[in-house]
Amino acid sequence: MNYEHIAISDAEIPLALDQTFQHVLQIYVSETNKTVSMWRAVPDSLLDFQPSEKTNSIRTIMVHQLLSERRFFAQFVGTDEPAVEELLPSEENPGAQDYIKKYVWLARNRLPQLGRGSTEWWLDARPFFGGLQRQRIWVFWRRVLHTCHHRTQVQAWLRLANQHVPAIYGPSGDEHWSEADPTYSVDAARRGGA
Repeated sequence: MNYEHIAISDAEIPLALDQTFQHVLQIYVSETNKTVSMWRAVPDSLLDFQPSEKTNSIRTIMVHQLLSERRFFAQFVGTDEPAVEELLPSEENPGAQDYIKKYVWLARNRLPQLGRGSTEWWLDARPFFGGLQRQRIWVFWRRVLHTCHHRTQVQAWLRLANQHVPAIYGPSGDEHWSEADPTYSVDAARRGGA
């Protein structure tokens, strides 16, 4: 799949100290790029859109993503993070691109730290919500999944606002390509093995 915009290129991914964890850096960049792709699809005029009074607006989701990801990485993963005052755009009425710049900046700052992680570092027990202890690698993946959840919210809000929805892991309904092979049939599911 070819994406129209790449926020962080493969060339910017550092080599992991322990190659066993190289995929962690690659997936973190890939998921960051997918989130940026979704956020880029949000017109500034829709930042305050919420499909129901019981849901957050797109802007609130973006703000939450920046703030909660910083807390998650600092408190549970244990990376050095910028001061909270630096996380949000300083503009009075920030646009989607302003949130994207902050999001990519934060991800780029984490990459070298994640790359320096040894096996012991990744497997170290870390505090988690509710007094739990979890390995750092578990906490990291939990954050990636949390980010996917919020990206999907933005995707759904865009669809509900009748806006273009970019492809993420495959066709979106708005974006298709000849190599795409959605598995909608039993025959397609049979491909690739017994």
